[in-house]
Amino acid sequence: MELAKIRSLSDDELLAQEKTSAEQLFRLRFQVSMGQSDGVKKLRELRKEIAQIKTIARERELGVRGAKHELVSTLPAGEAKKATKKAVAKKPSAKKKGAGE
Repeated sequence: MELAKIRSLSDDELLAQEKTSAEQLFRLRFQVSMGQSDGVKKLRELRKEIAQIKTIARERELGVRGAKHELVSTLPAGEAKKATKKAVAKKPSAKKKGAGE
């Protein structure tokens, strides 16, 4: 399944597709271990598909795709502004080590 198709699925469909792919992977692994099938390519494709489905589900859970990340401060409003100004004003000083150290 293509990534665009996976992204277009709803959450319920995504969960159902993950279960279906996992079941197919289980059956194929069983067949390979019994010597009935030589489906190494299909094994790789199924593992990749399951990983993509899980990744997209997690992105949706976290709101990663299309969501803006905002810096949230635990400081009170007035102190957060002061801390930001201090951080911008401070410049890291570079200390040079001498040859004798």
